[in-house]
Amino acid sequence: MTDFMTTMEERGFVHSCSNTIELRRALGDGPVTAYIGYDATAQSLHVGHLVNIMMLRWFQKAGHRPITLMGGGTTKVGDPSHRSDERPMLSEEEIQSNIANMQQVFGNYLTYNEASNGAVMRNNADWLDGLNYLSFLRDIGVHFSVNRMLGFDSVRGRLEDQKSLSFLEFNYMILQAYDFLELYEQEGCRLQMGGSDQWGNIVNGIDLARRVRGTEVFALTTPLLTKADGTKMGKTATGAIWLDPQKTPPFKFWQFWRNTDDRDVARFLKLFTELPVAECEALAHSEGAALNDAKIMLANEVTTLCHGREAARAASNLAQGGRDEQALDALPTLELAGPTKLVDVMLQVKAASSGKNAKRLIAQGGVSLAEIVQDDPGSVVELEHGESRILGVGKSNRFRLVGTAA
Repeated sequence: MTDFMTTMEERGFVHSCSNTIELRRALGDGPVTAYIGYDATAQSLHVGHLVNIMMLRWFQKAGHRPITLMGGGTTKVGDPSHRSDERPMLSEEEIQSNIANMQQVFGNYLTYNEASNGAVMRNNADWLDGLNYLSFLRDIGVHFSVNRMLGFDSVRGRLEDQKSLSFLEFNYMILQAYDFLELYEQEGCRLQMGGSDQWGNIVNGIDLARRVRGTEVFALTTPLLTKADGTKMGKTATGAIWLDPQKTPPFKFWQFWRNTDDRDVARFLKLFTELPVAECEALAHSEGAALNDAKIMLANEVTTLCHGREAARAASNLAQGGRDEQALDALPTLELAGPTKLVDVMLQVKAASSGKNAKRLIAQGGVSLAEIVQDDPGSVVELEHGESRILGVGKSNRFRLVGTAA
């Protein structure tokens, strides 16, 4: 059994820990069960979730038992953390659909089975949906101080900005704390992990377990991740980078990592790959062509974990001008039934926000067709029936154009 905490510290995963000495002791005594919660507010997970997913992966590799807790219940309430307004309410059908999509992603990183360290998936709707409100207030609500709850960042920030905070949202931190207590009692779970923005919610769970069961459970949080340019991890000009290949094709996913800022290479290699730390640091200290090779290594490794080795190979091959059929099939495709202005093609595939924006990209040399740079904003694309060409826009966007009969 490897030392999980040492791995986390060396690779840059640790922001805060509630009791490092005692947690290390518990981890050393034998398999520990830990969980991370995921509310089903979107149709998939995106790369902003990868830090915590990788944390669960390393936890399992170290011989411990991870739980992925799906927020079928808490999604109906909405986490107010780092929100200036209330989340839109989702229907039961939308929540279940989102959960099903997210479950497929977890299967790429964790092994769910009956082994001592086999991953477990739970849904907090199993215990939250059937709660008796008065009994819950009496048995659980009595342990929470409103004065203390008003001091948490997720609440205080909203109130200071004079933004509405519904009573529904105010209850979120109590429900999350109750999740920890339930998982302790049902699964023997002693550790909750998550982003640093969840620290207050997790600490509430620690306090509740101590008050109700007289036991110590633990918290371990990761830093909130931003890129070197200050932008949010997983966000691009064209939207989020999803872990679902139906929402972000493997080629675009690969290109996102290939275009990593030089300043982020070392950090991302340690966080998002399983390469040894020394190798990550050596790769990141490369220069010129060698640094580009390090970025390709990063893209290959992250794409392999998320989509498989073959998808990573196909994406890498396509990026270098190859025509791998698997990668081509995964690209967004536009059928052209006749001569079409290049600007209109770009608008149809949503590679530009306006005709003016499309013309500017072309004039700047940011658009290619079959690997040939297009510098004429007035050019026309004409394909024979069955002919296929790759349209490249910027560093990371590729589209497949196919000629069809008029």
